[in-house]
Amino acid sequence: MNSRNLVNSTYWQARINWLVVPTLLLATGRLAAQTEATPVLSLDSILVRIDQDNLMLKPYGSRAAAARAYAEGARSWMAPMVGLGTFMMPYPGQRVEMQDRGSIMVAAEQSIPNRAKQRATQRYQQSKAAIEEAERGVTLNQLRGDARQLYYDWLVLEKQRAILREDQRILTLAKKLADIRYPYQQGSLGSVYKAEGRLQELDNMLTMNAATMTLKQIGLNTLMNRPKMEPFRIDTTARPAAPGLTLPTTDELGEVRSDIRRIDRQIGSMQAGIDAQRAQVKPDFQVSFNHMSPLSGMMPQMFTAMGMISIPIVPWAARGYKAEIKGMQYDIEAMRAERVGVLNDAQGMVARMLTDIRSLKTQLSNYETRIIPTLRRNYDTQLISYEQNKGDLPVVIDAWETLNMTQMDYLTRLQDYYRMIVSYEKELEK
Repeated sequence: MNSRNLVNSTYWQARINWLVVPTLLLATGRLAAQTEATPVLSLDSILVRIDQDNLMLKPYGSRAAAARAYAEGARSWMAPMVGLGTFMMPYPGQRVEMQDRGSIMVAAEQSIPNRAKQRATQRYQQSKAAIEEAERGVTLNQLRGDARQLYYDWLVLEKQRAILREDQRILTLAKKLADIRYPYQQGSLGSVYKAEGRLQELDNMLTMNAATMTLKQIGLNTLMNRPKMEPFRIDTTARPAAPGLTLPTTDELGEVRSDIRRIDRQIGSMQAGIDAQRAQVKPDFQVSFNHMSPLSGMMPQMFTAMGMISIPIVPWAARGYKAEIKGMQYDIEAMRAERVGVLNDAQGMVARMLTDIRSLKTQLSNYETRIIPTLRRNYDTQLISYEQNKGDLPVVIDAWETLNMTQMDYLTRLQDYYRMIVSYEKELEK
């Protein structure tokens, strides 16, 4: 009877394996195909897409185009003026001679702007477009920094997931050994429950890890103006380049930073505004023509033609543009002082970042070459002893917890290291 049951059990187990194994292989193949179909986006390709498609960058191009359109209007003339009326016509009810009955007058006027003033105003309007373009560079640098931060955070999460899965595999093996040994009085029930609890904690950590990865994906898709949940993978071999040890000078910082470029463009625009105000000292012109048709046939047809020129140098007219010039000069002094202050703060910030980066790099090296290998050897030793029935499961779990906590600390410092490099690259706009 026992032999028949054993044969039947073997038969049905073979049937189940015959059905399950192909199903598992098919599911694995589908999963592999889906993974291969998911595109891998490098950090450089993401940065290019942000530059091209991010919606926050679109308004700057439109505003720059608007400034150039306004500049085209600076070369326009005032519309001519025409009029129709009476000239030297007596009030009704008066007795006058035929020749004193007045005239019907047609008038035309045209203001002729000074071309030098128009060119100066046009340059001033065009300079505002350069400010918008520099402002776009400031926003782009911020967006690129955000993208790098999300990308490297995701990279750390990938490392964390690999560690958690490996821990899950090893703890599952240890729990299976505990399940086998417990019926033979070679382990305690508390040890089994403790291992089960740690496995459940690992499941929670993996769930949190996956959710955080999804948040990073959503953030990057938002920056690229893609569908928020559209899947993609990152290049897990990517690493930020370690910065050099040389502290850049303020001149070198001034050449690469977009906020300094924006201040320079603002100063240039103010200079163009001063030139436009100084051009106000140049005169404008106006011509007018009037034609009179007398109501009396005894009087001849008459006209007046007049040319006029403005005199902007008189004190009561010059006061306005002189005040504008003086105010703009003070604004330029303020922006130059701001430029020096920004560069000084940036250089100090870069110096602090380089110090922190060197410190974090040393700490990471110690983790990689000394701390984690030592704790891993201790964990491996305890696990081997437990597999050989020479140790206890709680000791193995304690060794694993120490190793796992240290590995998580290492990943935290690695994330800080990547973030510091991102901040450094944002300061230098690399």
